[in-house]
Amino acid sequence: MSAEPRINDRIRVPEVRLVGPSGEQVGIVPLAKALELAQEYDLDLVEVAANARPPVCKLMDYGKFKYESAMKAREARKNQAHTVIKEMKLRPKIDPHDYDTKKGHVVRFLKQGDKVKITIMFRGREQSRPELGYRLLQRLAEDVQDLGFIESNPKQDGRNMIMVLGPHKKKTEAMAEARQAQEARKADAKAHPGRSQNVAESEESEESTDAEAPAEAPAEAEAPADV
Repeated sequence: MSAEPRINDRIRVPEVRLVGPSGEQVGIVPLAKALELAQEYDLDLVEVAANARPPVCKLMDYGKFKYESAMKAREARKNQAHTVIKEMKLRPKIDPHDYDTKKGHVVRFLKQGDKVKITIMFRGREQSRPELGYRLLQRLAEDVQDLGFIESNPKQDGRNMIMVLGPHKKKTEAMAEARQAQEARKADAKAHPGRSQNVAESEESEESTDAEAPAEAPAEAEAPADV
């Protein structure tokens, strides 16, 4: 069966409960009278509640209604947020520079509204020191607490320890802010043509950096096991 409502001459009932163009209740009228009013207003008679007794019909511009409905559905799909879980892998004895680099990736993911799975990988005798991984995870959570929270507490999983960080900001909010920032940059470039080249180069550089940064960071170079 078609999902399209019946309109005008396709409506086959003796009378309808009629709703006017502005939403006002006209009342129960013969179908012929409802069709006559539709012609007077240069509108369509659209059956909006076929299962009611009598069916409810409304006077409207059906073509405009379909167009607006399609645009709303398109916007809803555009703003639809897909849950994404990024992963970042660290070693318990990670050096300060690598820690700062990986923390930067975690910050970027959380700003984008994505969850981040943090995995501490233990090797050799490191497995007997789980407190090292726990302290590292707690430190990272504290460093990014303005952007995210601990959604899943640290837990041992074989030779790894795992924690999941959730973003404070919803994915849809992050997407909306990103679009606003992009529109603001375009408006600024239009208002100041001399800066347009610099803006374009800056955006190209940012996109290149994002493209180079992996969604899942590679594991740290494995340190030799303690002897």
